[in-house]
Amino acid sequence: MSKQELPVLGSGCCAPLVAEPVGEAEAADLARVFKALGDPIRVRLLSLIGAHEGSRVAGAGVCVCELTGAFTVTAPTISHHLKVLREAGLIDSQRRGTWVYYWIIPATLKRLTGVLALPETLTLPETLAPSETLTLAER
Repeated sequence: MSKQELPVLGSGCCAPLVAEPVGEAEAADLARVFKALGDPIRVRLLSLIGAHEGSRVAGAGVCVCELTGAFTVTAPTISHHLKVLREAGLIDSQRRGTWVYYWIIPATLKRLTGVLALPETLTLPETLAPSETLTLAER
């Protein structure tokens, strides 16, 4: 096997940073939040909570009884997934009598959006050429 040498290019070969990269502590915190979204049930729960009008007002919320019917898993499983979302800071809750009401925490979603958003100065092609796309099997 031969060793291939790469030519050393000047510092002008790489594009400059257009935004401040995420720091180590922030990355760890964001990873915890993204991990909470690593389950399809939790993504659906977050979407359902966000889709309800009551969830748009802090303290109003959506009753857990309105969420369980959309899933084929048991109520304790739904409660577990809601707990994970709450511990990640994506939602908050309040017990009112027998039921618990949930609402989205907008500040956390804004943080995620900010990390995932492309800088305004960056332009990408609308679509990738077929050779630039990967199927799930190729990943």
